[in-house]
Parts: sequence; structure tokens; C-alpha cells
Amino acid sequence: MARAHHTRADPAPGAGTMFTLRAIGLVLLARWLHSMAQMGYAESLSAMASSPWASINGVFLFLLIVLPGARARAERPFHPLPQWLRQALRLFAFLCLLFAIWSIGVFVWAEGSRRTVRAIAATNGWLVAAPSLYAAVLWICRPRSLWRTNVAARRFAIGRYAISVDASTRTVVVWVESRKLGQYDARELSVKWPAAAAIERERPAARVPAPAGAPVAGSRGGATTLRAHGWARRSQVELLWDSPAAVGHNGQTVFRATLATDGDRTAAHALDTSLRQI
Repeated sequence: MARAHHTRADPAPGAGTMFTLRAIGLVLLARWLHSMAQMGYAESLSAMASSPWASINGVFLFLLIVLPGARARAERPFHPLPQWLRQALRLFAFLCLLFAIWSIGVFVWAEGSRRTVRAIAATNGWLVAAPSLYAAVLWICRPRSLWRTNVAARRFAIGRYAISVDASTRTVVVWVESRKLGQYDARELSVKWPAAAAIERERPAARVPAPAGAPVAGSRGGATTLRAHGWARRSQVELLWDSPAAVGHNGQTVFRATLATDGDRTAAHALDTSLRQI
């Protein structure tokens, strides 16, 4: 069987994320140095020495450009950053975004829309670009699982949880973002569905009549499936550990996740089927 040969020129999974974050940090740093040059480096440094906000921005830029501890790895395609760095960048980006929106809002309130448009043109759009860059860092560092769902490889992603099932050793490893939550015996794990989702799982083709005079989105011929209801589409699923080794009692909840997307629901059904087959 032919195998794919990876060369040194092939980018490692997660390298694009690191490149994007460093690029954003360099753009922010370049703009910062440009502003310091306009004000004068001596005055800027003296003002920054007594400004806590300047210290926050300095730490944020350092973390963005250096990315300490970051490493692209194939087994963690969506998490090249260590968890502490991801959370720190998320916090700093959120604070910077709030400050930028507040500053722009005060300026618009005090000066009016015309002077705001002039200020945007005078700064080459920086008043709009800066909040966008902070929002981009927030989005890149959002909570997510280690990988996408791959049923053939028995890897599942539900929300920010990643589950790997090893049928040969009958073990299951659960990750929350980039932190290992635990390793369990697959025969002691089970998926718990809420009432509506359980009906959907047992009878996926079951239909209930739509109320008279109240059309439901997705209904066909006066009937609709349970999945069409919002409360069923955003239901929660639990992974239970039924073992004497559970803390104090059987049926300990390993995690509880919201089925917010079709991918989450598909992964949950596939995980349930995989656990039942072991």
C-alpha cells in the first residue's frame, strides 16, 4: 500500500495558527512603534512607564510574537499552543477589544460621525482594523477540541471535548481542549441522552403532527421531526463512567456537552455506537 511521504516543506498541523498569531502581533507592534515615532520615543517611553495599560499591551504583544511553549504537532492539529498561553491570549485580547470599543465609542459620542470618518481616514483605517485584530485573536483562541471527528479512526469531537477510542485495548481517552481529562475502560462508559434526543436516537424517522395553525420550520406535509424543535437541536449529552472506581458512586459524569451543531450530534451518535460495539 502506498504511503504519503511528508517532507520538511510540508507545514505541520497548527503551523498556520502560529503564523497568523505572530503576524497579528507584528502588525500591532509596527503600529505601536509608528505611534511612538510620531509622539517621540522619549515622551512615549516616559508615558508608558506610568501606564498600566501600556504594560498590558506590552505583555500581550510579547506573548503574541514569541508564543512561548507553542509547537505544531500532528496529534494536536487545533491546539499548537499550550493551554495557559491560549487562555492568556484570550484574556488579553478580550481586554484590548473592550478598551478599543470603549475608546472609539467615547470618541464618536464626543466628536460625532463626521469627525470619526475623518479620523478613520487619517489613521488609514486603524480605528477599525485594531478591534478587528483583537477579535481575530479571540476567535483563533476560542475553546475547541483537539481534532475533528474521524469515525474511521475512532476519534470524536463534541464541543470542546475530544474522545479517542482504542478498540484493541478497550480504552477511551478524553481531552478537554488540550488538557487530558482521563483514560477510561470503554466497557464502563455510556452515552446519556436527554429525553427528546433519546426519542430521536431510538426512532430517528418518527414524526409528530404539527399544531394546527402553527407551521414549524422544516415540516413536510403537516408533520415534523423532533430535531426540528430548537430545544431538541441544542440538547445536551453526557458521557457517564459507571465503575466502582468512580469517586464515591457509580455513574460519574465524565463530561456534559451541548449539541450545538450537526457535527456535534453526528459525533455523539457515532461515539454511542462505537461504545456499544466494544
